[in-house]
Amino acid sequence: MKALVLEEYNKLVYKEMPDPGIKDDEVLIQVKACGICGSDVHGMDGSSGRRHPPLIMGHEASGVIVRTGSGVTGFAAGDRVTFDSTIYCGKCFYCNQGLINLCDNRRVLGVAPAEYRQHGAFAELVAVPEHILYRLPDRLSFEQAAMVEPVSIAFHAVRLTPVSLNDTAVVIGSGMVGIFVIQALRAAGCGTIIAVDLEPGKLDLALQLGADHGFLADQVDVPDEVRRLTDGRGANIAVEVVGNTAAVNTAISSLRKGGFMTIVGNLAATVDFPLQEVVTRQISLAGSCSSCGEYPACLDMIARGIIKVDALISGVEPLADGAQWFKRLYAQEKGLMKVILKP
Repeated sequence: MKALVLEEYNKLVYKEMPDPGIKDDEVLIQVKACGICGSDVHGMDGSSGRRHPPLIMGHEASGVIVRTGSGVTGFAAGDRVTFDSTIYCGKCFYCNQGLINLCDNRRVLGVAPAEYRQHGAFAELVAVPEHILYRLPDRLSFEQAAMVEPVSIAFHAVRLTPVSLNDTAVVIGSGMVGIFVIQALRAAGCGTIIAVDLEPGKLDLALQLGADHGFLADQVDVPDEVRRLTDGRGANIAVEVVGNTAAVNTAISSLRKGGFMTIVGNLAATVDFPLQEVVTRQISLAGSCSSCGEYPACLDMIARGIIKVDALISGVEPLADGAQWFKRLYAQEKGLMKVILKP
């Protein structure tokens, strides 16, 4: 098969690779679409420490089953599917609690930390276990289905957030996951949603796709603006989707007393934290990791048009040209959101 291989850091090569074999509980999928995730872009230069070459990256994908292992009972060749980015064991303490995203034996497709190497879906074929598969709704395209992983991350974060009807929410970061968080908050019943970013283009898209207000963090005092919109109190909830000191502090300061913040972003390993403000204003915090069973609902909502994904797809390009698209994303080319590669 042909695959896009990270041969060494900052060197992606489109080349011939052996077809993956499958175990009894696995299926072989002909990949039809695979999105370039921001974590893949950061992994390309080795900065994440989780993608050691040689490696086939890619975990946001969809395709058609071409072969099944002898133990597979729920799927057959020809089925249109997507799959979780996380391969969870289903047997550990956390899996038995339903917390599959926290599995002790968790492996992520297209990732190679020190502990394991799991080739991903920037290839013509990929092998995955049956228990992480999801069947696609008939009206969902392969490109739309490849967006379900970031959508599910947003919905998982919102599930962890105690949203009450007509709440005011602040979303710090209007990149792709941030915009999906905005749409998920709207679906959950939020009344007013405030988007915050540093790029006008991203704020414009956030406003088109569900935000009521948009603020440029380097041009206004965001907490003051939020209080102005909320009778001087601050927002009920905040979702932080950047992961640095400035973003975390802006989110906390934008909340009312007794407010709740969910943190999705993890760009920095550590941040300066306003401990006294959190304690004296009784702010609640939650971290949100990946997703945890939200795929079926997200696939349905994308198919029904409740969650809009097409506006975030910047290009659908041949896998053979993948290296140049990685370079453009790495350079943070303005206007690029999600690039989907097709083998």
